[in-house]
Amino acid sequence: MKVTVDEDKCCGAGQCVLIAPEVFDQRDEDGIVVLLDAEPGADRHAAVREAAAVCPAFAIEVSE
Repeated sequence: MKVTVDEDKCCGAGQCVLIAPEVFDQRDEDGIVVLLDAEPGADRHAAVREAAAVCPAFAIEVSE
């Protein structure tokens, strides 16, 4: 799995951080997503897919 984020699309909702905190974080100054792990392990794939699905700005892209 490969994860990418589009910081320009991110609205700072933070759902990704709540669902997959090992993979996503937010910048302190503006809440924009920070990608911590672009190639998460198999044990995190379901959470990453869920985070991408609930992102209101569609800022997270997942590819296999």
